[in-house]
Amino acid sequence: MKTAVISGGNGGLGRALADRLEAGGWHCVLLDIDITGLEARESRTPVRVDLTDAAALNRAAAQVVADRPSIDMVIYNAGVSQIVPFGEADGASHRRVFDINYFAAVDMARAFLQPIRESGGTHLAITSVAGFAPLHHRTAYAASKHAMQGFFASLRSEEAPFGVRCLIAAPSFVATNIGRAERRDDGILRPGAAEDGIDYMQPDAAADIILRGVAKGRAFIPVGRVATLASLLMRLSPCLYERQMRRRIRAETTGS
Repeated sequence: MKTAVISGGNGGLGRALADRLEAGGWHCVLLDIDITGLEARESRTPVRVDLTDAAALNRAAAQVVADRPSIDMVIYNAGVSQIVPFGEADGASHRRVFDINYFAAVDMARAFLQPIRESGGTHLAITSVAGFAPLHHRTAYAASKHAMQGFFASLRSEEAPFGVRCLIAAPSFVATNIGRAERRDDGILRPGAAEDGIDYMQPDAAADIILRGVAKGRAFIPVGRVATLASLLMRLSPCLYERQMRRRIRAETTGS
């Protein structure tokens, strides 16, 4: 039985990915700061851990490696969003977004680097449209996702000699927490809770696209119509993409 480790495993997309992998015979280790509602079973191990606590993450990773015969895929799915103009955000909140979205993923990659090499496995980074394109009122979020995409794209060439794949999936707007934003005063909120999203996808549909891309070994997997069109527009005309993005998000926000 192959093992996948999924950060943000108790979120909508994390659960959807786990359900599909487990149905295919995988064992999934679900890492999350809150594992309420996740039950341990033959195909699933929930692990409570604060991914921004490097020492706690290393302890959890070491235990997972000790308990499983191999680590075959690590899915970097944990993250938060932040919707606020840069002029209204402080430096602490900007760093908080990076701590969760970027540095936790980097620390996790380091913790599982050798086990993935030993299995010739896969690093799968769940980034965003904001990982390759600008996104209105999301400077910290877009910057953290750009950093994440740059990290895993660069890691790909380093790990290729070990038979390891580094794949990147970029969803647009996945409706994982609509109505449950738990927005803080600094604009940080749960992923998939934005009310100005465009053409929302359900987690199950996003998981299907991601795992089909993984099965095909695609280095970059745009997830959904918006992500696919955005990727094309960014290659052909970045200025046109930015104008369209601002117009559409403004219309969603104002209702005009």
